[in-house]
Amino acid sequence: MSLAEPYEFIQGTAPLLISIPHAGTHLTPEVASGLTDAALPLSDTDWHIPELYNFAKALGASIIIGQYSRFVIDLNRPADDKPLYTTATTGLYPDTLFDGRPTFKEGQQPSDEQRKGYLDTLWQPYHQKIQHELDRIKQQHGYAMLFDAHSIASVIPRLFEGKLPDLNLGTNSGLSCAPGLISVVQSCCSAQETFTHVLNGRFKGGYITRAYGQPDKHQHAVQLELAQCNYMEEIEPYPYAPAKAEQLQTVLKPLLASMLQWGESHYK
Repeated sequence: MSLAEPYEFIQGTAPLLISIPHAGTHLTPEVASGLTDAALPLSDTDWHIPELYNFAKALGASIIIGQYSRFVIDLNRPADDKPLYTTATTGLYPDTLFDGRPTFKEGQQPSDEQRKGYLDTLWQPYHQKIQHELDRIKQQHGYAMLFDAHSIASVIPRLFEGKLPDLNLGTNSGLSCAPGLISVVQSCCSAQETFTHVLNGRFKGGYITRAYGQPDKHQHAVQLELAQCNYMEEIEPYPYAPAKAEQLQTVLKPLLASMLQWGESHYK
């Protein structure tokens, strides 16, 4: 059985790359056969994020979308699988769901050799494409911005207390982008009163934000973790909610536009 392409890529003209690593739902045969009943609905997927951000094509953004489920391999974890958070989390090859239940039936996880294959054929190509595109953007514009787009259920007691804020900005505690860009995205969130927001709260940015956010090299990265209740229904089969999504886009559109405006101003 041949594998699907590891990612979908749309090249734009602006100095902005949007990374969507967790929207994929493809499974390898061994992962598909080993999943528990709890894992089969793929609940930990960043559902509908490509559709939510489809407007970004008109802004000229490049977009890369992972095609495989994070249950195969998590594209936002380091290749050595070192933990990114001291609190509860999931790894490069998630053996538990966000709520703590097992991902795989006992003894039916993919083998170490199979997982090494996922690293080589799925994880590496995604990250090579990110770096290649950032290099191309910097060559063309003199700088590059990466926006890592995520979403998560709004209530997951194992990962965080209470209900998650609507908009969770992450900049690796200020290390992944210039202070001016942080100020711009914060101001954009503060300019509206519909959605709550936080900077570097529970989600400070995963591997992608931390690895590619190199402001000293004119390469800036911002992560946004969205509470899913604001654009979809959080119960299976997790349908998209167009009216909710449209309201959320009234914040997302100016947020990305403000990043582009900052870049033009900062590097003119």
